[in-house]
Amino acid sequence: MTKSDALESAKQIACNSAISDWLKDNQIIGLGSGTTIKYAVEYIADKVKKENLQIQCIPTSFQARQLLINHKLPVTDLDVCEQIDVTFDGADEVDEHLHLIKGGGGCLLQEKIVASCTKDFIAIVDERKHSKKLGSYWTKGLPIEVVPMAFKPVQTRVQKLFGGQAILREAVSKMGPVVTDNGNFLLDWKFDTNKQYYWPDVNVQLSQIPGIVDTGLFINMTSRIYIGNLNGTVTKLEGKSSNQHTLNNISNF
Repeated sequence: MTKSDALESAKQIACNSAISDWLKDNQIIGLGSGTTIKYAVEYIADKVKKENLQIQCIPTSFQARQLLINHKLPVTDLDVCEQIDVTFDGADEVDEHLHLIKGGGGCLLQEKIVASCTKDFIAIVDERKHSKKLGSYWTKGLPIEVVPMAFKPVQTRVQKLFGGQAILREAVSKMGPVVTDNGNFLLDWKFDTNKQYYWPDVNVQLSQIPGIVDTGLFINMTSRIYIGNLNGTVTKLEGKSSNQHTLNNISNF
């Protein structure tokens, strides 16, 4: 098995563990976006079929919605269901305080809205993405969603306040910038990894800059993180109200 295959297997094991722990009958489920979520949807669909579970699913992106539809899982939205029981999502990086960087796939705003409506937000990653300090693994920068007309002043303001570089994300398959599902642009703030940041304060300061819609920082939102390891085990980071956590290593269930 190649390392790439082993990492995919680690993601899948972590997804299965998280869903086995949290998925129950008669729940409203939030589903995030990205490469990890395809495993979550596959396992949820299998579990729903085998156990005859009645659930409703709220996706955070077009991709997630199509996955749910393709697996014949019932889809709803926040207009109908304002309170979500549990949301399963991936992350670009997690630290030991359960702070997350998300938004590498461009869906950070929808993901944060769904997370904010959720009783228990569950993040699922492989072991590469677990760092002592944000920016150690994810080096593409902190995603920041901005109103198009404000991207230049926001870019200047972020760099002046915090240093580093705030780079407009360019599209790959077309000319010009990436445009989110909400019609906004994305800045990727490549912060100085040699500096110490208190991320809750940074998130508040960024959110107060006119033109910033939201950031890819998920602070004090996570109930539990499931980390799939290359050796086939799953590590769980438990969220606490004081933003503390306990670390448990468990074998493959």
